[in-house]
Amino acid sequence: MVAPGKCILVSGAPGVGKTTLIIRVLENLRALNPNLKVQGFYTREIRQGNERVGFEVVTVNGQRGTLASINNPSPESVRWPTVGRYRVDIASFDNIALPVLQIKEDTDLFVIDEVGKMELYSSSFFPAVLNLLNSNIPLLATIPIARHGRDIPGVARLRNHPGAIIYTLDPNNRDTYRERVYSHLVDLFTKS
Repeated sequence: MVAPGKCILVSGAPGVGKTTLIIRVLENLRALNPNLKVQGFYTREIRQGNERVGFEVVTVNGQRGTLASINNPSPESVRWPTVGRYRVDIASFDNIALPVLQIKEDTDLFVIDEVGKMELYSSSFFPAVLNLLNSNIPLLATIPIARHGRDIPGVARLRNHPGAIIYTLDPNNRDTYRERVYSHLVDLFTKS
C-alpha cells in the first residue's frame, strides 16, 4: 500500500489547468534532478483550427497515440465506446499507456493524466493504477471532479484512498497548488 502522501491527486473542472500543472511540475522536477526516472503519460487535445476533435495520449518520453476522436473513419470504430461525441480508441490507449505503467525498480515517480472516464474504458488500465498504488512509488495523477455529486467508481476509489492527498484546482489557486505539488514531491524525494 502506498504510504500517506505518496499519491497526489489533482482534481478540478475541465479546462482549469490540471494537465498544465502536471507538465510544469514535471519540467521543474527534471530541471532540479535530470536523472529523475519518471514513467507515465498525459493527455492533450487534438485540434483542427478552433475545434477540439479528440485527445491524444503522450508518454513522458514523447510517444503519442490517439485516446479519442470524432474523426476516426475505421470500420471498427463504430463499436468503440463513446464519451460525449468522442469515440475512445482503447487499443491505441492500451498500446501507449500500459507499457509506461509497468513497475520498474528504478522508477522515482509515476504520472497519470488522467484517470477519467475515457481511460477507464480500458479493462487493463485501472488494475495497472492499483498496482502502482501498491508499489509505494510516488504517483502524481489527475482525476475529474465529481459531476452532480456522482463520481466515477474508479475515481471515487482513488479519491478515497488512505494515501491520497487531493488538490482541487480552480482559476484562483492553480499557481499556488502547482508550487505546493512541486514542493510536496521534492520533499518526498529528499526523504527517500
